[in-house]
Amino acid sequence: ALAPRCGWLVPGLEQRLAVPAVLSPAAARPYAAVAKTAKKDARRGRQEKGKEKPPPRRRPLMSKPVDDVYLTWLYRRPCYELPQAVGMLKRFQELDFTHPKQFVYINVFLDMALQKKKKVEPFSSSVTLPHRFTDEVNKVLVFTENQQEAEVAREHGAAIVGGVELIKWILEDEIQADFYVAVPAIIPKLIPLRNKLKRKYPSTRRNSLGSDIPKMLQFFRECHEYTVEDESIIKTRIARLDMPTEHIIANLKTIIHDICTFKPSHLDPIVRRLVIRSSTSEGLLLNLDGILPQVEKAEEKEEEDAIDEDQQKPAQESVST
Repeated sequence: ALAPRCGWLVPGLEQRLAVPAVLSPAAARPYAAVAKTAKKDARRGRQEKGKEKPPPRRRPLMSKPVDDVYLTWLYRRPCYELPQAVGMLKRFQELDFTHPKQFVYINVFLDMALQKKKKVEPFSSSVTLPHRFTDEVNKVLVFTENQQEAEVAREHGAAIVGGVELIKWILEDEIQADFYVAVPAIIPKLIPLRNKLKRKYPSTRRNSLGSDIPKMLQFFRECHEYTVEDESIIKTRIARLDMPTEHIIANLKTIIHDICTFKPSHLDPIVRRLVIRSSTSEGLLLNLDGILPQVEKAEEKEEEDAIDEDQQKPAQESVST
């Protein structure tokens, strides 16, 4: 706009030249608010239509394929008996010309649910397998301040033996071991290691705190340890493929029975699915019948025995009268 000259002013020019101090985006672009509202309404309409639309019906999986070539996702995963699965792993090794002494692994999928929305906390455990499959021994540290106990520990294969002087080196990661055992006399002095060792801290529940040093050393030097991963999965090796089938089955059942002790027997079994494989083979889903401990049958037998006793009591009373 041109400024007035010579001091004269055209009527109404001042109002036309005035600019508002603040302009709102809605006032500057009145169509923007309308467009935004329309987009929200359209999105809401699409969401409502999606909710009203029924989910697509999935085709039920077929049990067994007829042809040699088929789509695996159309059929249920085959489930094998344990001896059959071990035999298949051995056959895979022969056909693929892989190493005959490769390890056998299991993947255990757990049901950690308890009553009232509680869950079994992730755990680790150690178990002695009936058939050892490796010559490796675990590194065990023994806490004791008694010289005679220290000599006994060294004679029975302890990797490290000592007292409170070891605390500093363990906290600084200068000394590490697979397992830590202790005698009751020194346990009050080991409290600074509780947060450092966590599950490996000596305790009677894990049989790592006691006075029988030779027995503890024999167990922890040869035991097999497994741990729950990702809150509900255990992945561990159990044997070598060249071992007899009976030995592989015995090792697997020993580990499964130990896992089942971490959940009360009156609830659903903690083992939900079990897969076995070798280092170079595919995983085979196992049938759990005959693998899980027979707790329910034992309870039913106890109930039947109790009923028989109740029936025998009146007969005995009538005879005595």
